[in-house]
Amino acid sequence: MTVADSHRAVEAVWRIESARVIAALARMVNDIGLAEELAQDALVAALEEWPRNGVPDNPGAWLTLTAKHRAIDQFRRRDTYQRKLQEIGRDMELRQEWAEAELDDALDDHIGDDLLRLIFTACHPELPVEGRLALTLRLLGGLSTAEIARAFLAPEPTVGQRISRAKRTLADKQIPIELPPPAELPARLASVLEVIYLIFNEGYAASAGEDWIRPALCQEAMRLGRVLAGLMPSEPEVHGLLALMEIQASRIPARTAADGTPILLPDQDRSRWDRLLVRRGLDGLRRAEELGTLGPYGLQAAIAACHARALTPQATDWARIAALYRLLAHLTPSSVVELNRAVAVGMAHGPERGLEIADALLDERTLRDYAHLPAVRGDLLARLGRTAEAAAEFRRAAGLTRNTRERELFQQRAAGLDQGSPPASSS
Repeated sequence: MTVADSHRAVEAVWRIESARVIAALARMVNDIGLAEELAQDALVAALEEWPRNGVPDNPGAWLTLTAKHRAIDQFRRRDTYQRKLQEIGRDMELRQEWAEAELDDALDDHIGDDLLRLIFTACHPELPVEGRLALTLRLLGGLSTAEIARAFLAPEPTVGQRISRAKRTLADKQIPIELPPPAELPARLASVLEVIYLIFNEGYAASAGEDWIRPALCQEAMRLGRVLAGLMPSEPEVHGLLALMEIQASRIPARTAADGTPILLPDQDRSRWDRLLVRRGLDGLRRAEELGTLGPYGLQAAIAACHARALTPQATDWARIAALYRLLAHLTPSSVVELNRAVAVGMAHGPERGLEIADALLDERTLRDYAHLPAVRGDLLARLGRTAEAAAEFRRAAGLTRNTRERELFQQRAAGLDQGSPPASSS
């Protein structure tokens, strides 16, 4: 194996194993920042040793054991050595047998708990949303600061500062690396699910930049969702979110043309939808339904399933979608949910009914700079034959969006209406 091959192998192992390594170390040292530093030290050691000796049979265990040895060395050199030993519940001499026993313990019975602790800590409500996103992708996605910066179109120093501030906040506020008490679990789980879905949404419909879709972010969010579903198999909303992401992601191959131009839902070639992801998503939705009443993510998955089950746009059960949006609006009232309901009602019961709902949102402060409000109104107005008003709405939407592809789409819709082209539903 060449040095280049070894380095690629190290990078692949790191992407897969880094979360488990950091989780095991965090349980040992009770400090996420220190755990990540130790894991990075082990990564450097792998880059030096594996090209010479080959990739070990169990690379994740090798990384964890190497990092733990470095932690032990650090504790030896510190005045706080004895206190640290007591904190991790060890009252024996540090020796190889102790380290290996601790490693076996971390990789066996406790690894699920360790990952859960890491997920809940990285998504702690004390952190701002931007910090939670960056820290989650760094610790659980294995992404570098540069990769996160590229994914969110943010300067690399800014992302680095967000990660550093998040780790410093956790340390300064002495937030323990542990699972929340049962009474706090629902609220804390909501924060975790929110972070994962925010990552997915930024990949599915990028808020800014040249690309409409960033599939790598969708893949990372689904991977995190699958990890969480494996760790919390009895939580219906975990399965609901994963189902929602998988069903939506199934459309990605059909959402853009070869040149990156967006293709709206009614115009997509449904034979290009990923049917494996559709089946997985529908199975996950059934699992969520079996576990209890659907929550917000489960209801959104049920809406996505209506599209997935329709072989043609005309076969879509818009009346069911409108009813599901009504339930979702009752469960989690928001202006964006109400706007989506306007689209569904407009398709199920006519554009006049949909426009009434959309018009009622014009004074909502949260939608003041939201490009999709004028876009939805533009579509409904076009279907009513009010083309001049519709074109003006699409031009307004184009001025509000920060995504280049979306801006071009809205501009094309406006130009088509100016030229008397027939309306096409937006999605």
